[in-house]
Amino acid sequence: MKGCTISAWVLLLGLLIPAAAPAGPYAPAAGVEGSTAIHMDDESFVGWATGWENYIPGSDVSASWQDATLALGPAVGGSNDIVSLGRGGSITMTFATPITDGSGWDFAIFENGFSDTFLELAYVEVSSNGVDFFRFDNDSLTGGSVGAFGSVDPTDINGYGGKYKQGYGTPFDMADLGISNVGYVRLVDIVGDGTYLDTTGDVIYDAYPTSGSAGFDLDAVGVIHASPVPLPGAVWLLGSGLLGLVAARKKRV
Repeated sequence: MKGCTISAWVLLLGLLIPAAAPAGPYAPAAGVEGSTAIHMDDESFVGWATGWENYIPGSDVSASWQDATLALGPAVGGSNDIVSLGRGGSITMTFATPITDGSGWDFAIFENGFSDTFLELAYVEVSSNGVDFFRFDNDSLTGGSVGAFGSVDPTDINGYGGKYKQGYGTPFDMADLGISNVGYVRLVDIVGDGTYLDTTGDVIYDAYPTSGSAGFDLDAVGVIHASPVPLPGAVWLLGSGLLGLVAARKKRV
């Protein structure tokens, strides 16, 4: 959602008009039977992103929406407590302890769409070392352009950040990639003009064109399964003294 860049009547319209009946093969909107959406207050969350790096804002995003610290910590579920990627932008979120592959979903991405069908999408990629990233498979069955305030049926999309409205996370399972633990989650905005493709080469459409805070708006990344051992690059959070102690112990092993 675009915060104050969307007029009040458009917001009200999106809230009052019910979503179209599900048509595609994938999970439906939050609150509908069969949905995979996870509410931000769900007890399954054991942690949240603690840092960020390589924030590269794309076009059509005002400076007021470029505060990456707003994506740290728990999801807020509102319109304004976000960092906007801009058109084609990206950001990498980091974690004090690795996200691990457990039973079921391992983490969830929160966007701030104001309705079940006003959806702005992003590719989701993960890395264990911050260099080599692996993208989750994704599929889009949206048949054509949807306009700045058009609708995307959640049952037509899978494998994207932003599938669900604000307050509800889109979950991901690292078993789908065969990766056991990661310390980096990268979001890459998808420009919905027909130039971006899904895993099988089909065109991806989402709200386009938008401005002011164009593109994917990141609220938070919630962790469901985490290692009790801090990542090497995040041990600074525990203090340099502890870092030295850990190093010494490793030498004695």
